[in-house]
Amino acid sequence: MISHRPHLLPPLSRRGLLTGLAVLPVSLRAWGAEAEMLTFDGLYKSFGVLGFQFSDRATSLRGKPVRMIGYMAPPLKPESHFFVLTREPLAICPFCQSDADWPVDIVVVFMRAATPMVSAGQKVAVSGRLEIGSSTDAETGFVSQIRLVDAGFHSV
Repeated sequence: MISHRPHLLPPLSRRGLLTGLAVLPVSLRAWGAEAEMLTFDGLYKSFGVLGFQFSDRATSLRGKPVRMIGYMAPPLKPESHFFVLTREPLAICPFCQSDADWPVDIVVVFMRAATPMVSAGQKVAVSGRLEIGSSTDAETGFVSQIRLVDAGFHSV
């Protein structure tokens, strides 16, 4: 005997279909906008006791979506809207420094929403919009030189 189940989804109306078709090009454009891969080696042109210069690549990607792979530094709390991405796993927060002490192998990641952090030393892939230049976070007072904003991440 064949069992008849009620429909789980309501029938699609003409208006719903037309609305869906209207937003499809925007959705496809956003989905197809592939983020550029950026590595820690590609962040700076030069750095030393007299300061640093951002690389031409980092400067050209300012304001654009990028992807980076690194390690999540130990977070200040288990759920947060930001974390520090590092080239190598770290045991302490590298982020609580001044501009002069800014390590060249870290990037601050500001996420779209507060998110549970993974354990320190976990390798993650991060995607977000690249911002470069000195900035002080109004909420925490932390200083950063390179940031990924509106970001998301997943374990690798």
